[in-house]
Amino acid sequence: MYDRYLIPANTKRGRLLFGWFRPFDLILLGSGILVTFMLLAFMPLDNTWMIIVVLAPAFITGFLVMPVPYYHNMLTIITELYEFLTNRQTYRWKGWCWRDGK
Repeated sequence: MYDRYLIPANTKRGRLLFGWFRPFDLILLGSGILVTFMLLAFMPLDNTWMIIVVLAPAFITGFLVMPVPYYHNMLTIITELYEFLTNRQTYRWKGWCWRDGK
């Protein structure tokens, strides 16, 4: 109809597992939960601090793969922030008139 194409807003979600996760995200979350189960089996849970340490891998990986609006997840935000802070912050103009400047 009038050579216009309608692309749905959620086209990327079709390529994600369960509509939210990349394969790397699920591997990361699964490894964090596996480490937590292993720590639960082998560490003595005598006090509150030991329980926090044992549950930390699952909570940290869960936080990293948590979906965030306008980004994919927290891991993407942290990665982009790191790239922004570590890359060059001054940009040289090399447009169509870059030889005209001083």
